[in-house]
Amino acid sequence: MAWRQLFLICCLSAVVLLSTLREGTAVAVGSRQLAGHEVQEGVEGKIFMKESDALNFLKKRGKRSSKSREEVNAENRQKLQVDELRKEHYEEQRNEFENFVEEQNDEQEERSREAIEQWRQWHSDGLYPPYLYNRHHI
Repeated sequence: MAWRQLFLICCLSAVVLLSTLREGTAVAVGSRQLAGHEVQEGVEGKIFMKESDALNFLKKRGKRSSKSREEVNAENRQKLQVDELRKEHYEEQRNEFENFVEEQNDEQEERSREAIEQWRQWHSDGLYPPYLYNRHHI
């Protein structure tokens, strides 16, 4: 009987604790949501322009009129930047491939060197240097 009362008291205290924690987090989240909404309005003000400014921007140049020097320079700067990024990317890829090939060649040289060394040890007759042309035939 006592363990049932202890179990009920534990459950009741857990319910009370969870309900108070839930209220506290709701208050904290609510303030964060309000602050986030204010920040979002500030960001929208920076991204979007007024309608009159947008119309003036679109009226600056017709479809067939030539581009201004600033527009041409801006486009060229963007193209140069993209070309530079592409060049860096391909250079990085080439360097990685060269390093890979160099590692492969080093591993192959090591394996062949070990194989040659094993062959020399197996065929050694104890004379120095241990080459076949140095062997003394009786």
